[in-house]
Amino acid sequence: MRSEGTGAASPISPAPKPAAAAYAAKAGLASRLQRILCLDDFEEAARRHLPRPLFGYVAGAAEDNVSLRDNRASFQDYRFLTQVLKDVSCRSQATTIFGQAFTSPFGIAPIGISAISAFEGDLVMARSAQAAGIPAIMSGTSLIRMEEVCAAAPSTWFQAYLPGDTRRIGALVDRVKAAGFGTLVVTVDIPVWANRENNVRAGFSMPLRPSLRLAWDGMVRPRWLFGTFARTLMQRGMPHFENSFAERGAPMFSSSALRDTTGRDHLGWAHLEDIRRRWPGNLVIKGILGDADARRAVDVGADGIIVSNHGGRQLDGAASPLRVLPAIVDSVGHKTTVMMDGGIRRGTDVLKAVALGARMVFVGRPFMYAAAVQGEQGVRHAIGLLSDEVDRDMAMIGATGLNEVTPACLVTPHP
Repeated sequence: MRSEGTGAASPISPAPKPAAAAYAAKAGLASRLQRILCLDDFEEAARRHLPRPLFGYVAGAAEDNVSLRDNRASFQDYRFLTQVLKDVSCRSQATTIFGQAFTSPFGIAPIGISAISAFEGDLVMARSAQAAGIPAIMSGTSLIRMEEVCAAAPSTWFQAYLPGDTRRIGALVDRVKAAGFGTLVVTVDIPVWANRENNVRAGFSMPLRPSLRLAWDGMVRPRWLFGTFARTLMQRGMPHFENSFAERGAPMFSSSALRDTTGRDHLGWAHLEDIRRRWPGNLVIKGILGDADARRAVDVGADGIIVSNHGGRQLDGAASPLRVLPAIVDSVGHKTTVMMDGGIRRGTDVLKAVALGARMVFVGRPFMYAAAVQGEQGVRHAIGLLSDEVDRDMAMIGATGLNEVTPACLVTPHP
């Protein structure tokens, strides 16, 4: 059932411990993970592990990467004001969204075709997130059936790209409901495919075509070749786009895969209104960058919005989410749950977004890299690193709960 976010966890309830607390000892941590000290370290490890086309697909953005770079740069617009000599020994980063308690104010963003970069990548990230007590959003361009993922991790959210054939929208929504998901995230910023020149230069295409370059990249990366690709073919068969429609989609190596993901340029707000009437759970609209669209999302009955420019992967030069977040929060923050993704790599980034009004933030690429490098253990390690940073940063800011992380904690370093 739909429910509204209720802010920080109640102070009279025992707060869940940070995800890192259950993983603090790092017992049995793989040697390659012991050298990874922050989320950015996963990127270089994944670059060595993944074939260049697959790494390029995850790492790349659109055209000149202007939005991709500015997503990171925007966090440098703010610095922290600290409170000292304050008792922060009982601090908690717990929060509640849509009536569900989470251990931290960050989650895993939807990442397409993740099961070809990491073996059973969709399951890996969903299980890891649920075990750590944070949300994960399953991508509509995933390669494992949504029913399997929801059964393994029932707290997972599902992200849908609306089918271009509008007759298929209702059936897809019904399937998501029948699978057991409680939160549906509809991504609305992809009327047409972006100009992702980075992918072309890296050798990635959709459909993914066998080539000498891909074969050579696989041969010189045997951990990926045998641990992910060959293992997937032997245990799960040819990967398909399993969740684009109510029925099974095209094989990943088929020319029909491209046709299945086009033709969305005629979609409008009326389709969201139809979904709202059909969908009984929490409805989140992802891809909002302006307060006018945010108000429109509220009008159609969205329980939440995710301020996002698609990780810089759609319109190059689109505004960075952090830069527009305060205006959107001022406009609709009292009416709906405002969340954000884009450029978050550190605990300080998480807290800056929270201070500016985001109730939850989502991180994509680093968790995909972590899954590729070391599967579920890699994702748990990544969650633990970010959770530890948030915990330390809250202590140094002088905050015992997220309700104390407000705009008063920030200052802009330049006029």
